[in-house]
Amino acid sequence: MQKKKYNISVEATLEVIGGKWKCVILCHLTHGKKRTSELKRLMPNITQKMLTQQLRELEEDGVINRIIYQQIPPKVEYELSEYGWTLQSILDSLCAWGEKHITKVYGDTTTVLEESILNDHLKD
Repeated sequence: MQKKKYNISVEATLEVIGGKWKCVILCHLTHGKKRTSELKRLMPNITQKMLTQQLRELEEDGVINRIIYQQIPPKVEYELSEYGWTLQSILDSLCAWGEKHITKVYGDTTTVLEESILNDHLKD
């Protein structure tokens, strides 16, 4: 493996979790194992091809585990790896900042955020 040079360490972080969908996938996985079809249902705007690509990249980076069950029909689930769980505080901070940003721009999160288990705490 060729050594890479980064200007600042956040570049390394974004290399792993950057992009539109990776943090969303990771946030869903903080709530437990998910099958590909469950993730697709939770993120209706992602294409199947993109979801598969993002899951593969996250697995290659060691952030998620792919669990294959030897049964018929085949069953595959994804979960955060031990290494992936080290991103929990980053994901929590991104969600908190996003809520503040939505409130600043739109005045209210309820008119902008979809119904989701990830948003249940906002109902309180």
